[in-house]
Amino acid sequence: MKELPFQAKAVIGRREMVTLPELKLHLCCKADTGARTSALHAEDIHTSEDEHGQLWVSFVTHSGGPETPAHRVKLHLHDRRRITSSNGHSEWRYIIRTPMQMGELNFPVELSLTDRSDMRHPMLLGRRAMRRLLIAPGTAFLHGEP
Repeated sequence: MKELPFQAKAVIGRREMVTLPELKLHLCCKADTGARTSALHAEDIHTSEDEHGQLWVSFVTHSGGPETPAHRVKLHLHDRRRITSSNGHSEWRYIIRTPMQMGELNFPVELSLTDRSDMRHPMLLGRRAMRRLLIAPGTAFLHGEP
């Protein structure tokens, strides 16, 4: 067997509980090796520019399903990228960069903002965010129970 080109930080399950402290969110995310960029459920997305020329994005999100209370978040806009979904549909999405906690792990993550209300999980963790992680697809919640 070939050796890994890096030292893995941790092993994660196919689903994990994560905290996005800057957004005041604690939610279940799904590890998705088919997705390059991570995604977060967002509705009512608006951008604005402040007096210094900084771009901001504001959106409404919530921690769990539709029954959890929604709240508005405003963060610096990190980027805007063309994202192709698993069904082949391509769209421009706003990207935010924010700290993420998963159990004892803490690292920054880039999240594309999109409406995931029809999906089971409000957040997907894509390959870019999992660069130093290994996935055990037969397990879930290795870093904390929901």
